[in-house]
Amino acid sequence: MLTTKFSARSFRRFFGTRRLNSTIAEPPPAGGHLPSVATSQLLRSTRDSALRTPGLVFSDEDASNLVGGRETRKMNTYQAVRDAMSLAMSKDDTAVVFGEDVAFGGVFRCTMGLAEEFGKERVFNTPLTEQGIAGFGIGLALMGHTAIAEIQFADYIYPAFDQLVNEAAKIRYRSGGQYNVGGLTIRTPTMSVGHGGLYHSQSPEGFFMAASGLKIVIPRSPIQAKGLLLSSIRDPNPVIFMEPKILYRSAVEQVPIDDFELPLGEAEVLTTGSDLTLLTWGTPVYHCEAALHMLASPPSSLESLIPPSLRSAKIELIDLRSVLPWDVETVTQSVKRTGRLVIVHEAGLTAGVGAEISAEVQKRCFLKLNAPVRRVTGWDIPVALQYEKFHIPDSIRVLDAALVIHPCTTISFPPDGVRVKIIQSAMFVLPPFSAVRRGHSLLKSLPLWNRANVINPSYFLYRQPLLFTSKNNPNIYLVLHVFVWR
Repeated sequence: MLTTKFSARSFRRFFGTRRLNSTIAEPPPAGGHLPSVATSQLLRSTRDSALRTPGLVFSDEDASNLVGGRETRKMNTYQAVRDAMSLAMSKDDTAVVFGEDVAFGGVFRCTMGLAEEFGKERVFNTPLTEQGIAGFGIGLALMGHTAIAEIQFADYIYPAFDQLVNEAAKIRYRSGGQYNVGGLTIRTPTMSVGHGGLYHSQSPEGFFMAASGLKIVIPRSPIQAKGLLLSSIRDPNPVIFMEPKILYRSAVEQVPIDDFELPLGEAEVLTTGSDLTLLTWGTPVYHCEAALHMLASPPSSLESLIPPSLRSAKIELIDLRSVLPWDVETVTQSVKRTGRLVIVHEAGLTAGVGAEISAEVQKRCFLKLNAPVRRVTGWDIPVALQYEKFHIPDSIRVLDAALVIHPCTTISFPPDGVRVKIIQSAMFVLPPFSAVRRGHSLLKSLPLWNRANVINPSYFLYRQPLLFTSKNNPNIYLVLHVFVWR
């Protein structure tokens, strides 16, 4: 290897006397200027805001649910999960916690100290068998116990799929209502951490969407984790409670120390808006928040890509929370008001949760949609061992989706009979006719498409937006033109 040694004199002669670095400008913070989980405005960092969490209902004997006299404590997500299990076990003598390494605190420390607090008969380890853990929990719940089982990683829940889908989800129906396993809750860490690879970064919630009889819950923060977990444990149906593992320590809130619950099956509107609905759950909630920040105040590197007219767009951000059953009413009411929907989740695109939601929204809101529903998801490939950031739907991809389906401008057409020269054309799948009349930019822009598919002279007598079908595709398309008046 060739090396060169510089003396002080030769260094100055080679590089000059000018300093190589500058202290004129303040260097950016290590995490950048965009909000992160730690600095998120969605987290409730004060006692007052925590006690006024929408939907929060205290479960103690005081039915007034007044916030006066209530206390909170600073917790991260795994501490909130642990607090929820401790409260559940202290009030229910039949409740037991079991799974791989839970007696030692678990790999993420969510069961830390529970064995010492409640005894090894109620908090105990199991063999490394996910099918056995689920089957054992089903048996306990059938016998009237409250079974809180842990699958160490959601990536390994597949061996338990038969027990959960064919047994837990169907026992009430199979027995004609005589038996149920409503006392079963399956806790499992889910989603990516940035370096988990193909066996520690999966989001398998979509595989359970067709399992009628199960509920699937994914919290975004400590308050949500505690309230939703207590509701899941006490719900009369078996629940798969998926905890985004990157949020175990990064999400911190003031959490009420009393026993409280949050409703299952209800989404939460985090920011209200009228131009576009952004729907997500779990970790991507914070990517969406960062995307909204970039849209309103784009960094210098993105300023040229974000039209000024879009920076004041009012986007409604919704945390779905319960994936099964999902809150159809909240989502569809929002979409009918905004006319646009972007769904964000870490699981793959094909047959994901977003596919089911988009199909239902298209059915219920078809005449209100100004653009097709767009999904921003992980890719349909195993999560790579390197560069995991390129797999997950980060803030840049969310921002790009919002820009694509949001109208940049309203086309102002020239009067009838005026000759115009086309300088560029764009083709879009035809939306509801109300959107055609407004001339909005809609879906897949194909600048300067192959003119062999349609007769389109460079000069033409403009009368209306051009509708046509191509030779190879029977669908109707709308063509908008960027034109100059002659």
